[in-house]
Amino acid sequence: MIVEINNRTKAAINLALIKRVVKLFCQEYKIKHQEISLAIVGDQEIKKLNQAYRRINQATDILTFAGEADFLGEIIIDYAQIKRQAKQFNNTALEELIFVLVHGLLHLIGYDDQTEKGRKEMERLASEFINLKLKY
Repeated sequence: MIVEINNRTKAAINLALIKRVVKLFCQEYKIKHQEISLAIVGDQEIKKLNQAYRRINQATDILTFAGEADFLGEIIIDYAQIKRQAKQFNNTALEELIFVLVHGLLHLIGYDDQTEKGRKEMERLASEFINLKLKY
């Protein structure tokens, strides 16, 4: 398992913990010998990407792009949005970042939140994984 992380913000983010979350997720879901790319960006960068790929002209918390073969995919997280959401959901920025990261990882292995049922399933799986597997 190869995890590439690129923090493009000025925020001090515990990248070792983020990498550990990805590796634990991959162990849990029996993902081996694949590469995952993670970029942590700001509002402007994710807004441009959201416009280009989803035709939505606003920032979003996360974008995921599935890969193929040995490349599982890419996750792009907007840290400014994570901080805003953390306040909204009464979480720390780190808790929100990890929840959104796990949500993105679930997308990469095929889960979808386009329906209410799918969204609830992804929230349940993310919460279970965090509560049972992570001690940070």
